Amino acid sequence: MTMTTDVSNQPTALARRLALMLLLLRLSVFLVFLVWALDKFLNPEHTAAVFDGSYGISNLVPIASYILGALQLAISIGFVLGIAKFFTYGMILVMHAVSTFASFPYYLDPYASPNLLFFTAWPMLAACCALFVLRKEDTIALSFGSKQPPNVPE
Repeated sequence: MTMTTDVSNQPTALARRLALMLLLLRLSVFLVFLVWALDKFLNPEHTAAVFDGSYGISNLVPIASYILGALQLAISIGFVLGIAKFFTYGMILVMHAVSTFASFPYYLDPYASPNLLFFTAWPMLAACCALFVLRKEDTIALSFGSKQPPNVPE
C-alpha cells in the first residue's frame, strides 16, 4: 500500500487521518461482528430464530450455530487484524449485506417495535463498503506486540 506522500516521502496529514478513521471503522464493525459471532455460541436458539425468521431456514441445530459462529469469528479476527484484506473485508461486506437485505420487510413498517433498530444496518453497510473499497488505504495494523512487516501486499 502506498500512501500519498509529500516531497520528504512521508505520509501526508490526509493519508494519516484517513488511515486512522479507517482503523476506527474497522474496530467498530469488528465489535458488532464479534458480538454476533459470540451470540451464536452463547445463544444458539436465537441464531435458529433469526435464520427461521429472516432467511426461511428452520430447525437450525445448535452445532450449525457453533460452526457458523466459528467461521464468523475467524473471518472477523482476520478482518480486524487486516489479514487477506480482499477476502476478509469482502466477506464482512457480503455477510452484512445479506443480513441487511434479508431484513427488508422490517424496513416497510419502521415504527413497529423493534423495526426501527433495523435501520442501523444501513450506515454499517456503508462503513463495510467504504472499508472494502478503501482497504489499501487502511494501513494501521494491529500487531499486538509482534513485529509486522510494513506494507505487506495482499
